[in-house]
Amino acid sequence: MRFRRLYMNLFRMFAVCTLGLGLVIGSIQAADAVKSGPQVEEKVPGPFHPLNVTGENAGQKSCLFCSNGDNPVAVIFARNPDESLTKLIKKIDEATAKNSDSKMGSYVVFLSDSQDLEAKLKAMATKENVKNTILSIDNPAGPERYKISKDADITVLLYTGRVVKANHAFKGALKDADIEKITGDISKITK
Repeated sequence: MRFRRLYMNLFRMFAVCTLGLGLVIGSIQAADAVKSGPQVEEKVPGPFHPLNVTGENAGQKSCLFCSNGDNPVAVIFARNPDESLTKLIKKIDEATAKNSDSKMGSYVVFLSDSQDLEAKLKAMATKENVKNTILSIDNPAGPERYKISKDADITVLLYTGRVVKANHAFKGALKDADIEKITGDISKITK
């Protein structure tokens, strides 16, 4: 009897500790989650005019939102170019080419005031053979109405008919699983 009571007390203590650990891990993950940009089923806020580094209007400020109209669009707002972001851009570029029949467009807006960013982006586009995705630069806060979180290093919006169908926001570098999830969601806009 005594052994059984001891066993039950140990089991309860283990269950309480496990539950507590789960709550702590969940709250840490929630703290890392970032809400940025218009959310799913919200309308995309509208025109803004970043400096186009690549594409038809390279060297000019033009509205990429406007030029894509109601077509399916993948837009990435990013703070810094890095290897994981470059990998995502290449995947988005491939998806844009693959979905040209549905007139899919894509662009990346770097939120930065770095003086040498334009040259870095041109070099990256050439080196990585980015042909279908326009690279552009806007101010560090981003377009005001888009409400891009200052805590988000990367915000990805997938939209069609000017309504968001998927939103992904990240703090820090992307993992391969993040890139797979984003590219998997492209089907939500190209149906």
